[in-house]
Amino acid sequence: MEPRSYPQFSLCGLNCSLCPRFNSTSPSRCPGCGGPDFSEKHPSCSIMSCNKKKENVTFCFECSQYPCAKYPESDNKDSFVSYLHRKKNMEYARTDLEGYLMMLAEKSRILRNVLDEYNDGRSLSFFCTAVNNLELDDLYRIEGQLSCLADSKKIKELFMQVAYNRNITLKLRK
Repeated sequence: MEPRSYPQFSLCGLNCSLCPRFNSTSPSRCPGCGGPDFSEKHPSCSIMSCNKKKENVTFCFECSQYPCAKYPESDNKDSFVSYLHRKKNMEYARTDLEGYLMMLAEKSRILRNVLDEYNDGRSLSFFCTAVNNLELDDLYRIEGQLSCLADSKKIKELFMQVAYNRNITLKLRK
């Protein structure tokens, strides 16, 4: 399979670049949707299989059958990355792909900075979920306060407070 040109944003609308497996340094690190060695990490991705059998589009929203029956069931639970905003992400990307990819790149930059500076070795999933689920404006406000906070615990509290104010949970739904 030829690698996708933008594996950071999946075919089905997940933000791969904000996933703990994408940001991991372990051998199980995921290359993102359709990235190098993707089929070895995810040999049975039903969305990828469907796409190859049907229209072979870059993103599902480009398919003439979008949205299909594959979406409603999986959006009520999460795997390694939150599915909470997947439909909203797809609609944003469908109307302004360049803008969406720029926003995702900015969220990825913020996540990378937080992980590099404040990950205590146990917070990868928390920070990935927080950055994925919070709006970019919220993340900019948090980013502006990071230098004033001394440790990972205080930073996590800041993320949780912002999420609470937005009525957003930062726990994955299993």
